[in-house]
Amino acid sequence: MRIIPVIDVLNGLAVHAVRGRRELYQPIKSTLCATANPLDVASVFRSIGFRELYVADLDAILRGRPSLGLCEHFAKTTGLHVMVDAGITTLANAGVVLATGISCLIIGTETLTDPKFVKEAVDKFGSERLCVSLDMRKGTLLTSTEKLNNLNPVAAAKYFETLGISSFIALDLERVGSLEGVDQHLLESLVRTIHGGIIAGGGIRDVSDLKILQRVGVSGALIATSLHSGAVTVKDLRDSNFLR
Repeated sequence: MRIIPVIDVLNGLAVHAVRGRRELYQPIKSTLCATANPLDVASVFRSIGFRELYVADLDAILRGRPSLGLCEHFAKTTGLHVMVDAGITTLANAGVVLATGISCLIIGTETLTDPKFVKEAVDKFGSERLCVSLDMRKGTLLTSTEKLNNLNPVAAAKYFETLGISSFIALDLERVGSLEGVDQHLLESLVRTIHGGIIAGGGIRDVSDLKILQRVGVSGALIATSLHSGAVTVKDLRDSNFLR
């Protein structure tokens, strides 16, 4: 199972994301890194031994302006495989962001305006460079599109599979930064139903949660708060063979 550290970027700084209440996000205070500079944080993750990075470009998600320079720096200077959620909803913007060198563009249901964009993106860029984030709050899918309005997260994932998506993130914003644990029941349902890989995000408390996710069968886990707080240490990850 892949362990993927997360950097949420707001106003150019790495911030502590808590329950999706973005107006309250503050720069991170981390046991791992002395600054909130996103590139410094990414460099620390690389030095620890992580190979991948999830970046939520909140400036883009909230204001519609992808931070292309930052994406390029992440992709070309950190040595990490970078996946980015920048609230992208058009092929033109998708192409521009992918051209920065990132490995994977995340399409979030929260910001998606037309599911047809997903099929168009798969056809143009290939499914291996795309991932759909099933954005949720307390298990309810976040979406403003009529096609997805009455679908639960599992049904939505099945629909996106018909559009060619083979990689998903299950992200419950209410759990993000909460250290309250993962939604094991939902993740089990997704793993049983979906042929593609499922990356779990939100609420991971400690290594025991990572072991639960491994048993459930998800392909990866997003982690931030428990890393920065020290609830999950590098030693914990190495002792449990999550990090080599």
